[in-house]
Amino acid sequence: MKSHDAMSLDGIRKKIDQLDHQIIGLLNDRTRLALEIGKLKSEKQSEVYQPARESEIYRKIDELAKGPLPKDSLKAIYREIMSASRALEKPISTAYLGPEATFTHLASISKFGSSVRYVPCASITEVFGEVNHKRVDYGVVPVENSIEGAVSHSLDMFIDSDLKICSEILFEISHNLMASCRLKDIKRVYSNPQVFGQCRMWLERNLPGVQLFEVASTTQAAQKAQVEDGAAAIASELAATIYNLNVLERGIEDLPHNVTRFLVIGRHISPPTRHDKTSILVSIKDKVGALYEMLDPIRKNRVNMTKIESRPSKKRAWDYYFFIDLEGHVEDRRVKKALNAIEERVRFLKVLGSYPQIKS
Repeated sequence: MKSHDAMSLDGIRKKIDQLDHQIIGLLNDRTRLALEIGKLKSEKQSEVYQPARESEIYRKIDELAKGPLPKDSLKAIYREIMSASRALEKPISTAYLGPEATFTHLASISKFGSSVRYVPCASITEVFGEVNHKRVDYGVVPVENSIEGAVSHSLDMFIDSDLKICSEILFEISHNLMASCRLKDIKRVYSNPQVFGQCRMWLERNLPGVQLFEVASTTQAAQKAQVEDGAAAIASELAATIYNLNVLERGIEDLPHNVTRFLVIGRHISPPTRHDKTSILVSIKDKVGALYEMLDPIRKNRVNMTKIESRPSKKRAWDYYFFIDLEGHVEDRRVKKALNAIEERVRFLKVLGSYPQIKS
C-alpha cells in the first residue's frame, strides 16, 4: 500500500504530465501560426529572422516573468522555440569566427539557438565574405570587449563592406585554465591576445615565468594543450569538454562582468522597435574644428551618442574614420535630421545598421 507521501508525489507528477500534454499542444499551435507567418514572409520576400520581433518577445518575457522561473531561463526556452520555428519556415545558416567552441560560436548559439547551421570561419574577413557571397544568411563577429576595448579588424571590415548590422549580442565571458597536466607542471599557456589581456594579472600572480603563446582562437589553444606536454590553454568549458582537458581554474579573468559585444551582420536593416541603436561610419574633413562640427547636430537634435571610436583610414596618413553609435532608429525623425545635417558637413557617411538595443 502506498504511503501518503508517495501518493502525494504521484499526484503531483500526474499534474505535471497533464501540463506537459497542454504545453506540447500549445507549442505545436504556436508553431502552426509561425508557419502561417512564414508563408506571408515568403510572399513578401521578407527575412525569416526578424530581430525586431525577437526583441519584442524578450521584452514581453521581462514584463510577464514573475517567477519562480528566472527571466534568463525563460528567454533560453523561447530562444529554442523561435529557433525551431524559424528552421521550419526556412533553414538558416550563420557564419562565425571559429573554430567550434570559440566564444563567438557560443555567442552565436545564444542568439540563434540550436536549430541553425553554423559555419566556422578562420577569420573575420572570411565571415564577411560568406555573408556577402550569400553562402550564409548571417555572420557573427566580435566588435568590443568591456576590458580590452574594440576589435579593430571587425570595425575595419565595415569601411568597404555594404553589409548591415542587424542585431547585437552581449555575451558574458568567463575564462578557464585547462590542461592535461597539473597546475605546477605547466610550462606554457596558449590563448588569443584578447584573452591574455583580460587575464594578465591572474597569470602574473599564479603562473609567473610561464611562457605565453598567442594563437588565433581559444579553440586552437585547447587543441595545442591536448597534444603538447606541459601545455595549458585559456578557453571555454565547452572547449575543455571537446578536447578532453581538465579545467584547473575557472573564472580567471581579472575583472568581473567581462562582457564581449558581438554584431550580427546581414544584408538588411532591421525595422524600428522604439528601443533601437544606429551605428554609423563617418570620415571628417581635414580642418580645424571638424570633429566638433560633425558632432554638433547630434547635440542639437537631442540624440544620445553611446559610443565613438576612431580608426585610421589606411588610405592616407593622419586620415581617420569614426564609428559612432546613437540611440534611436535611422527612421526616427530626430536621428534622420541629425544624420542629414552630419552628411552635409563630412566627406563620407555610411549607415552601418539600425537594430534593437540590448541594455547591459
